[in-house]
Amino acid sequence: MAARKFNRAQEDVGNIVGLEHMNVLIGDQIKATLFYVKGLGFTRDPYMMTSVDNMWINLGRSQFHLPTGKPQVLRGRTGLVVSSHEKLLERLKSVRQDLSGTKFKYATDKKRKVVDVVCPWGNRFRCHEAGAFGKMRVGMPYIQFDVRTGTAAGIARFYKEMLGAPGHVGKWDGAKAAIVQAGTDQSLVFREKRGPEAKFDGHHIQIYIVDFSGPYNRLMERGLVSEESNQYQYRFVDITDLDSGELLFKIDHEVRALSHPMYGRPFVNRNPDQHIRRFVDGYETTPWLQPAGA
Repeated sequence: MAARKFNRAQEDVGNIVGLEHMNVLIGDQIKATLFYVKGLGFTRDPYMMTSVDNMWINLGRSQFHLPTGKPQVLRGRTGLVVSSHEKLLERLKSVRQDLSGTKFKYATDKKRKVVDVVCPWGNRFRCHEAGAFGKMRVGMPYIQFDVRTGTAAGIARFYKEMLGAPGHVGKWDGAKAAIVQAGTDQSLVFREKRGPEAKFDGHHIQIYIVDFSGPYNRLMERGLVSEESNQYQYRFVDITDLDSGELLFKIDHEVRALSHPMYGRPFVNRNPDQHIRRFVDGYETTPWLQPAGA
């Protein structure tokens, strides 16, 4: 019997094994609850940041961190996976009146099979249905940044050589982009966009990496480490051309080791499709995340 052939490289993840959270300041915790919990259908973490000045929102194995402050806006959009567009649109409609007077809006793009949503402070999200990104049933498959024309190749090289994250230059939503692997079914996307680049306002992303010291040493050699957080974490902001040193893009990276105390912490995910009028016992939480037939 002949041995089966497999493309083993298809399962390679690279050094970044998880894009865990995106952190942006928001202007109002009540409006954030209406948008992220009631509208998008995600879950406020019941154990961490439970006061009124910050909230952590669980979506699958990723999170949004939302401290109160002067609102920050990511220069691009965040990709989301939701269980159903039909149910998502019902929820978004239900918060429309409460969020009137803000930047909140949404629209269905039938050609792309997505729902585009804008939060009350202007952050943009593109919502895909479960199945669009491998086995992900709910979560954050990508963050797409708008970068200057001509920078994609340099950014892809930076992540490959400095962080050990495989990536390539290709097309993303019709434009040239660096597409960097950031975990199973997750990517950081740097899409070239014509025109002036928006000013960086300090928002950050958080990643877990396997080789913790190697990237640290390479970043230190170039003077790019921006914060010595603690034994398990450091940060950097500048993505640079490895030959000329030219600044290509700024985004604050919170880099954590797999030995970080919070690595692998289970995230509670409720089923937003459960309703008091159509309640089904046993499907309030994680079972709805499982693939069909699991």
